[in-house]
Amino acid sequence: MTRTQDSFTFTVGKLDAGMAILLGDRAHLIEFPSILLPPGATTGSIVNIAVHQNVAQERKRDHEFWSLQEDILQTFGNHSPENPQLEVRNVTQTSVTLEWPPIKLATAKLRSLDIYKNGQRLASIPNALSNFSTKLSGLSVDTQYSFQLLLRTSAGTYPSNLIRVRTHTIADTSGISVCFGNVQDSVLLENAKLALKEMRAKWSDKIQIDTTHFVCTTPAVTPSGAQPAGGVAAAPGAEYQRALQLSIPVVQPQWILACHSEKKMVPISGYYLGVTPSAYAGYSQRPQSMSQASLPSSSATHKNSASRQSLPAMRRSTPPSATPQRPIDEEEDEEEQPPPAKPSVSDMKHKSSGTMDRNFKFPPSSNQAQAVPPVPSIPTQAPTPKPEREAGSNRSEDDMTPVAVVVPSSVEVPPPPPVEKEIRKSFVESDDGEEEVGETVEIDLR
Repeated sequence: MTRTQDSFTFTVGKLDAGMAILLGDRAHLIEFPSILLPPGATTGSIVNIAVHQNVAQERKRDHEFWSLQEDILQTFGNHSPENPQLEVRNVTQTSVTLEWPPIKLATAKLRSLDIYKNGQRLASIPNALSNFSTKLSGLSVDTQYSFQLLLRTSAGTYPSNLIRVRTHTIADTSGISVCFGNVQDSVLLENAKLALKEMRAKWSDKIQIDTTHFVCTTPAVTPSGAQPAGGVAAAPGAEYQRALQLSIPVVQPQWILACHSEKKMVPISGYYLGVTPSAYAGYSQRPQSMSQASLPSSSATHKNSASRQSLPAMRRSTPPSATPQRPIDEEEDEEEQPPPAKPSVSDMKHKSSGTMDRNFKFPPSSNQAQAVPPVPSIPTQAPTPKPEREAGSNRSEDDMTPVAVVVPSSVEVPPPPPVEKEIRKSFVESDDGEEEVGETVEIDLR
């Protein structure tokens, strides 16, 4: 086997489809692509293989590689996306309008642009490549907030500057931004613009993102600067229709004058288009005081007093009670006995309807004396007439004595008048005429 310095001799051992097995002088076995063998080489053929280094091609390759790296650096390495610069455009009592310049992405691709409020993600900005402002509503009056934009790209994340803003108070009217429509009264229009200037408010002829109110007196006539809808001059203007679509309140110029007069934000409920506005100088009227409004008139007082005097006196019905017969020897000018005391609420509390008589008495204890029997009922008798004087009697009227004396113990004492209508009497008369009270309950009074 001949061997040269620049080539090596091999014997083709096996020839397969696409691959050949070559055997070297020291039983070296290598795999060699069969497509690189000389034409006509088969199993057992001896071939020489020479290997040389191509330095020129190496240099050319290196030059092309580094040129490509330089182009990549110049195209993508020197320019990167910039951080957004957030700014405040307008502030009101309940909203904040923010704006920023067009975002610069360089060669990166936009993924998202989000707005953060007080460190929390609030919403994503739609159409971030063409939309450069946003209006945040639903805020609280006189409250401080912080806002920030966060730009996400294929080259990384880029936050904006952090701004802090406080919403206005009711007395601050500098946040008003109106769009004037058709105001037929030119003097009223000029007064409204002067009032806005003194309040440091803004106005324009076009609806913008920070427009708070649309001011006009009629939408039927197209003003200068607004295009008619449908080519009809009497149709509502395009700005008026846009205000309705954006839910911007449409008010009359008197509302601006009222805010300027009151030096605060006045409710717009009385100044909507189509409502007769009240005079802005009429806010100084004082309502009727509560003391005067609550006092009744003198005529009504006399009328009520007269009607009360004309009412008849109320009559009180007293239950009839039989007057006990008195002894004849008692003095006629003796005062009547007071009526018996009514039972107290505590006494009536323990009674139930239909179970106990009001004249019920507890049975005597063992250490008490013998019980006094109840007083028998005596039929009412007519008063005994005085006996006629005997004819020829010499006795005078002063010497007359009573014919019959009624013992006080035999007089029946009438029961007290009923107190509750629900209490019913249940008397059970026995054969001897005494009243029975039925079953009794022993109650310890100690």
